Amino acid sequence: MTVSRFLLTPLLAALVLTGCVALPPLDTSAVPEPAPAFKEGEGRWTTAAPAEAQSRGEWWKAFADPALDALVQRAGERNTDIQVAAARLTQARALLQSANADRMPQVGVGAGASRGTDANATSMPRPVGSQFDVGATLSYELDLFGRLSNASRAAALDAQQREALLQSTRLLVQAGTAQTYLALRSADEELALMTDTVASYRNTERLVERRLNAGDVAELDLERIRTQVAATESEAIAVQRRRAELEHALAVLVGDSASGFSVAPVTAWATALPVIPAGVPGTVLTRRPDVAAAQAGMLAAQARVGVAKAAWFPAVNLTASGGLASPDLDDLFRWSARAWGVGALLSLPIFDGGRREAGERTAAAQLDAQTAVYRDAVLVAFRDVEDQLSALRLLANQAEAQGRAVAAAGRASRLSESRYRNGLVSQIDLLDAQRSELLNKRQALQVRTAQYQATVGLVRALGGSWDTPAPPASAGEGATRVAATR
Repeated sequence: MTVSRFLLTPLLAALVLTGCVALPPLDTSAVPEPAPAFKEGEGRWTTAAPAEAQSRGEWWKAFADPALDALVQRAGERNTDIQVAAARLTQARALLQSANADRMPQVGVGAGASRGTDANATSMPRPVGSQFDVGATLSYELDLFGRLSNASRAAALDAQQREALLQSTRLLVQAGTAQTYLALRSADEELALMTDTVASYRNTERLVERRLNAGDVAELDLERIRTQVAATESEAIAVQRRRAELEHALAVLVGDSASGFSVAPVTAWATALPVIPAGVPGTVLTRRPDVAAAQAGMLAAQARVGVAKAAWFPAVNLTASGGLASPDLDDLFRWSARAWGVGALLSLPIFDGGRREAGERTAAAQLDAQTAVYRDAVLVAFRDVEDQLSALRLLANQAEAQGRAVAAAGRASRLSESRYRNGLVSQIDLLDAQRSELLNKRQALQVRTAQYQATVGLVRALGGSWDTPAPPASAGEGATRVAATR
């Protein structure tokens, strides 16, 4: 009985030490608190369910453009960045399976044969004999200090992080595809505008030629209008070059070769400009996949600190074996040849040259780094939302002002042309009016394009679609106050 207690003393001591390994607390002060409202919300409030419960949805369909729908669909299926992220997620899940396997009993079977001198024989010379055996082994490591459980938890968080990164990559590719396509359609619209302007300039050129032939104007007037025609044609070619580059970029996003990819141009840009409704959640950081990935990375680093701390404590392994062993192959499978054994092994490194200390310091430094990464992700998330909300608000005002400028410039151009035909103004006045009309129309198109880009940018900043209705929330359900956009 005394011997048994002596043998169990190390195991009892290990059990007493169980729970000594505690994970380090996260520094919550390092993570910025979300503001009570977005600065662009103008203090208006509404109530919404926690945003992480909302579906990302097919947000691009709000633009009501079948060509955009098809391109985003192709990008989701064939984009190489998404494929790489999906492969890394599969790899992370395989590593999680491996980590979980370490927590399970390990069972194996084996067979062997050997021939040699019997080291236990007392007669000299020692006789030569054979040994045959077949059997099974079982081993199991007691996870007394959380080394295996923390390793498994870290692997699970790694897989969760990879899944969030896959969602983030998918959202970025969707947004990039949408923004590139909308920029391409803007180039189509601008090119159509430039083509109409060149046609208008050529009409003016023919008018000047007739007046020159009639002796009403000097040759200088004709050369001025020809200069304007050529300059506008040059600008149109520049727009064509930009469109070609956008088309090539779109080909890469959808996983196609730029040499065999094309998007048919349109003369009228009919893509709808959706308006994101009031009620943008202040809990945006809970639904952004990049923020979720950073949070999972921080928690995984915390779990690995526990793994490093557990290396200071003993490892306890239980083993068992059973099978058949015989010096004669003919007797190997007889009941009398059975053999079995059980055992327990406790191991504790005493001196390792500082390896365990270095491992713990490395894990702690990784936790500090991941905490900083998470903080940065949160700050960037709120900055992105504020950027796009302010952009949409200011662009709406700019579009209204630019619309007035286009209307005034168009009327001034028409009046100048009429007065020029009647000889009341010079050709310089006419050209100035026409240039002003073209400039203001192009600026209006640029503002409209910026509104499309900012809308997609806000969708990306919010982590996905905004169209999932929020169920009524009461105080007891942990409702989240959110700021409403303008």
